Amino acid sequence: MNALPETFVRTIKGVHGDVGAKWLDELPALLRECERRYELRLLPPFELSFNYVAPAVRADGLPCVLKLGVPADPERAREPAALRLFAGRGAVRVLDADDERGILLLERLLPGRTLHHVAPDEEAVRIAAGLLRRLRTLAPVGEAAAAFPTTADWARGLERLRARFGDGTGPLPERLVARAEAEFARLHAAPDGPLLLLHGDLHHGNILSGQREPWLAVDPKGVVGESAFGVVQFLLNNLPENDDEAAVRLIRRRIAQFAEELGLRASRIAAWTFAHMVLSAWWCIEDDTDGADGTIRLAALLENDLTTEEETQR
Repeated sequence: MNALPETFVRTIKGVHGDVGAKWLDELPALLRECERRYELRLLPPFELSFNYVAPAVRADGLPCVLKLGVPADPERAREPAALRLFAGRGAVRVLDADDERGILLLERLLPGRTLHHVAPDEEAVRIAAGLLRRLRTLAPVGEAAAAFPTTADWARGLERLRARFGDGTGPLPERLVARAEAEFARLHAAPDGPLLLLHGDLHHGNILSGQREPWLAVDPKGVVGESAFGVVQFLLNNLPENDDEAAVRLIRRRIAQFAEELGLRASRIAAWTFAHMVLSAWWCIEDDTDGADGTIRLAALLENDLTTEEETQR
């Protein structure tokens, strides 16, 4: 195994602390174990972020993908659980999994181009909307439901922000945090439509071209919430750089198109998006990763849309 990218090492240690550092030390041995266990020929990894992900070929010639993550991360078990419930409808299939070891063996999507390669943006949104329709799955009940957090669970992350800063908001503006808390409370008090098992991180980089279906989703977070929340991560990705006004204009246009394509209320998409942006900024601070400043600037611009909409409805 070649040296790991410093950004990957820093992310794993920032998110998982000493447990992450130990996992990194043991990663070469784990890779050798997986090669033997699944009879794999491993290829150089993809660009690494929060997991070690590499293409591979099984002894029988089947192309696949090996994904390794820190076992202590609760998302590790949610990903295969969500993929099994999606059952290949609009999503990659699970070939094997070992939740205790953080091992996941997946169908490899070929040619595997991400949605970043699709232009114009309207066409990318259309493809994503079609995939969201394919992925539509009612939230599990009973014991299966316990495997997944809800959007309300995620929203409570802002409680950790206030706890860390003595009921303050630290580097994040108090006004925006308070507004996000209020929007989360309002949205959760009266869900619009049935609760679904959502992908939770459906953006351009997690939508790949395949042969079994033209486009398939990978890397679900697995979260229970209303349909409008399912588009949020797509809205916040692949935006113009160094131009906040242009980025917000694109978010607004995408909101309008998703609302039309999926029969959703644009006002709820906008509210979910604003609240989640504030939460995401806190997650960046909490995990010691980049992105908080840019995210909170966009949230401040989008908040103006929420205020204008409320005034218009009076």
